[in-house]
Amino acid sequence: MLKELRPALSLLAVMTVLTGLAYPLAVTGLAQALFPRQADGSLIERGGHVVGSALIGQSFTRPQYFWSRPSATTPPYNAAASGGSNLAPSAKALVNAVKSREKMLMAADPDAEGPPPADLVMSSASGLDPDISPAAAEWQVARVAAARRIPPRTLRRLVAAHTTGRFLGVLGPRVVNVLKLNLALDARWPMR
Repeated sequence: MLKELRPALSLLAVMTVLTGLAYPLAVTGLAQALFPRQADGSLIERGGHVVGSALIGQSFTRPQYFWSRPSATTPPYNAAASGGSNLAPSAKALVNAVKSREKMLMAADPDAEGPPPADLVMSSASGLDPDISPAAAEWQVARVAAARRIPPRTLRRLVAAHTTGRFLGVLGPRVVNVLKLNLALDARWPMR
């Protein structure tokens, strides 16, 4: 029996070293060498302090800022609890949450035209989405421009400058990273 067990245990040891140590170390080393910023979490620094990640949404609630997609995590934008609400489109809890968010957004943006875009009232599958659609950013321009006392057309140019195109020109939607946009707002028009 030991004769049959020895090759199995040897293979287990070799595969553990290969797949549990060598492979992860090689992939981590390559990622650090080729894509160091992304491998470290795409962290954004201002004034020597990390203010967030370009990959994880943050909660903005003041009228002077563009607001992110709602988060389904508790507390909001908690990367350790990533996940959607898992509610069906017909679920009463989801319908009530969307109506509540829509009512809150309409109260905060009474001059906005039409209902809020879907990505402002529904969370993403991860609950951590850092991006909104250009339409969601446009819907908020009037509020942010009024709160910061800047012309809406100037703000629209800033939004356009922070809109990322489709990957390879065809894959995925065009998006606006909310944290980067809000940091650019603060850089150009600091809040007092």
